[in-house]
Amino acid sequence: MNTIRIRNARVYNSYTQSFEEKSVLIRGEQFVQLQETEEEMRQKVDQEIDAQGRWMLPGLIDIHMHVESSMTIPTEFSRQALSFGVTTVVADPHEIANVFGLKGIEAFMDSEPVMDIFYGIPSSVPSTNPDCETTGGVIGLEEVEKLLDHPQIRCLGEVMNFKELVSEDETLIKQIIALCRKKRPLLPLEGHCPKISGADLAKFIASGVNADHTQQTPESIVEKITNGMFLEMQGKSINPDTIRTLVDHQFYEYFSLVTDDVMPDHFLHGHLNQVLLSAVKCGLPMEKAIYCSTFTSARRMHLDDRGVIAPGKLADFVLLDSLEDWEVHQVYKNGILVSEPKTGFAATEKPVSFPQEFYHSLQHRPLTAEDFVIRVASETQSVLVHGIEINPQATFTRLIRTQLPVKNGVVQWQDSGLALIACIERYGKGGHIALAFTQGGIHKQGAVASSWAHDHHNLMVMGSNVQDMVCAANHLLAIQGGYCVCVNEKIQACASLNVGGIVSDQPLAQLASQVEAVRTAMEEQLGYVHHNAVMSFATLSLPVSPEIKLTDKGLLIGKTLEFIPLIIEEQA
Repeated sequence: MNTIRIRNARVYNSYTQSFEEKSVLIRGEQFVQLQETEEEMRQKVDQEIDAQGRWMLPGLIDIHMHVESSMTIPTEFSRQALSFGVTTVVADPHEIANVFGLKGIEAFMDSEPVMDIFYGIPSSVPSTNPDCETTGGVIGLEEVEKLLDHPQIRCLGEVMNFKELVSEDETLIKQIIALCRKKRPLLPLEGHCPKISGADLAKFIASGVNADHTQQTPESIVEKITNGMFLEMQGKSINPDTIRTLVDHQFYEYFSLVTDDVMPDHFLHGHLNQVLLSAVKCGLPMEKAIYCSTFTSARRMHLDDRGVIAPGKLADFVLLDSLEDWEVHQVYKNGILVSEPKTGFAATEKPVSFPQEFYHSLQHRPLTAEDFVIRVASETQSVLVHGIEINPQATFTRLIRTQLPVKNGVVQWQDSGLALIACIERYGKGGHIALAFTQGGIHKQGAVASSWAHDHHNLMVMGSNVQDMVCAANHLLAIQGGYCVCVNEKIQACASLNVGGIVSDQPLAQLASQVEAVRTAMEEQLGYVHHNAVMSFATLSLPVSPEIKLTDKGLLIGKTLEFIPLIIEEQA
């Protein structure tokens, strides 16, 4: 068994949350000793590495994320994440499950990445129920029972459907939780509870779901943690006020840092390390940020063999040239060098093959202009309509009402300052199309379309004119999935997502370049205003995100799961 000594390192001690100058002895896959004395240092080893004063930390652990959000496959994700010192993730595969059900999850779990990718059982596929949205797959009790036997499963993935979770009825999600408690009593139950507080929050936690990763405020942090909830702080929750709250209350044991979603063009530049550095910039002490990106994360998911440099633990670690800038020198997984960013070295990832049907998943006829016409009674002069106001800073939306003129029985919206959005059922389960209006997204002529649409991943298209909407939607049908921008009936930018319409098997750098081009085209050519335009559009169909969203079934109020009509009132 190979033995390695790392000497002259500043070693992070998770138990004291401080750095100590020591040497570390590794045998095989495990740390075996932190060495201090001359006698200990005379022990023979197969390899001795002089760290030259570099910082030595446990590999980062991201316990709430989605591989599919990076629009790439597990092995390509692994190669990139390792380069930033991330050695373990717990992924919720509910995106691929929404497209392919259990078969999609199993395809991801069958890949063999160098890093450890554990999984959560998707608890909400669909995110609401089949009456509210159409999905390609459904995860029910039979699928959950099978997944509970799999060693890669570490938690029940984010429970999103608040209404059914707290219902008096014996809903599916309550049955899933009961099954988890019976077969795996210690399995963590992860939650999704934005803007839920008071009695509603108490009901949520009482159900057994006691973690949340959604956007937090100082008030929500205190309320949730003091009521027994573990918080997973993603980038959009990191600001000076929230960090000050965590520090002032010494809440270090009750939260971890996570990514949730990292777009491919952003992924080129960082992953969990970026969230960590952002938290430090906002006032979280570096030693605490490391603690809450390794140790608390491991404990939450009962990954007791990692997250710390100590005897008997897995030798997952990163050597940094600079702690403040997170300048990675080398990354080790199970005692083996797997990434050296400055030299370009990366451990070889095994090739992955998916079933052929994964590459042919968009089942819908070509769209025509008639599909986007909104007709009313011919004598109607104007209509009062519902619309979706897009928040330029967040994924939350607001319900609005607008008066629109009618000509010859057709609603005239093109000169109103609104855009038209369509959600198109793409799984061959009816092919229906739901329409709505949006305010605050597109400000110029053109359209954007995507088959990556939280969480059902039906085909979404939004535009300021019908011709570009038809062009954009049909382009994605032709290439079997992706994200594209169309102006003057010409595709200006396109990211190909050929696996299930949501991930790509091309190299990440190539995919990232395509996504960056789409983002730029959305911002510059369509005038889309948002700090993350790609994610903003993709979440306009997410019915569990407040307040009003569009699914293939229509306009839906997230909290009550009530449909509302597009046209409120027709006036003669």
